[in-house]
Amino acid sequence: MPFAAALSEHPVAADAVGEVLGAIVERGGTEPALAVVFVSAAHAEFMGEISAAVRTVLQPETLIGTVTSAVVGGPRVVEDVPALSIWAAWARPMRGIRLTTEQVDGAAVVVGLPKDIPESATIVLVADPFSFPAQEFIDGLASIRPDVSVVGGLVSSSDAASGSTLLLDETVHRDGAIAVVVPREHLVGPVVSQGCRPVGDAMTVTAADRSYLLELAGRPALERLTELRDTLLPEDRALLAGGVHLGVAINESSDEFARGDFLVRSIIGGDRDRGVLAVGDQIPVGATVQFHVRDAVSAHDDLHELLQDVHGDGALLFTCNGRGSALFGTDDHDAAAVVDLVGTHAVAGMSCAGELGPVGGRSFLHGFTASVLVFTDS
Repeated sequence: MPFAAALSEHPVAADAVGEVLGAIVERGGTEPALAVVFVSAAHAEFMGEISAAVRTVLQPETLIGTVTSAVVGGPRVVEDVPALSIWAAWARPMRGIRLTTEQVDGAAVVVGLPKDIPESATIVLVADPFSFPAQEFIDGLASIRPDVSVVGGLVSSSDAASGSTLLLDETVHRDGAIAVVVPREHLVGPVVSQGCRPVGDAMTVTAADRSYLLELAGRPALERLTELRDTLLPEDRALLAGGVHLGVAINESSDEFARGDFLVRSIIGGDRDRGVLAVGDQIPVGATVQFHVRDAVSAHDDLHELLQDVHGDGALLFTCNGRGSALFGTDDHDAAAVVDLVGTHAVAGMSCAGELGPVGGRSFLHGFTASVLVFTDS
């Protein structure tokens, strides 16, 4: 088997890693090209011992891992209780890298990226949210290697004081990022489910100032939002009140726009006096945008639609810590969908404080998203 995954919920870390390693060896053997370890906070202090056990038993060429607030293993997403999962791949090559930042002329510059990344490869990235400029890294990579995608997430169990737990081979790091370069031939492709649906009509941005949306179709942006609210059905009006989002069209030349045609960004505030909306990104004048809402049904339908024709032999899942039971009423929604639709139990992953993945051919940092990287035995 080219890919394998296993999960343990044993409260004792030594027993948990023993259970998982036994299952991985039974399903795939030893000496994988890559092993990935996801550990809940309850086992965080034992990451060194867990790493040593994995390296001794599996002997992977590359080992990465992290501590996360929810652990994915097979069809399960285990929240708030001890859990440990391991994902292993025997497809070669899989190249581990360590990324850090340096201050150059007052700006944080990412160092450690190799120059010989294969064409159309994907970088699987796990980063500390406080010390690693994920969006800036993605933007910089896109300017020099637009063929390379980035999939992964920001660690959801870190804090500004102590940082994250980022394992690369035998070393635990607290800042920056760890990553693996995956050649294109091992991938079916990344799938990014933003979980939103559009409401109202698409409009052109006629005035904006950085992340402030001033006018839509010649009228104050907040006025357009208020106008939309008054036309919606009660259930959509309630969703809008709970959190409104803005979709920015990826392909401006389209005649019609539907779910999946937008990069979704959160609206984080408004100014009634000026009629301005603040958006969690910079929106250029001339962009086509549409208001969006998010609920469990929309998120379910979006993920299932995107995965419907995607089949593979293994998958890594990076899902927002605001999804899971908080959104769906069940812990396992995203992982169960991946296992069922992709057609493999070799699934592992983590909850994230921000997800990474491509939309419309370019990678972005997202929120409330499920980003899935599907592997194949080519």
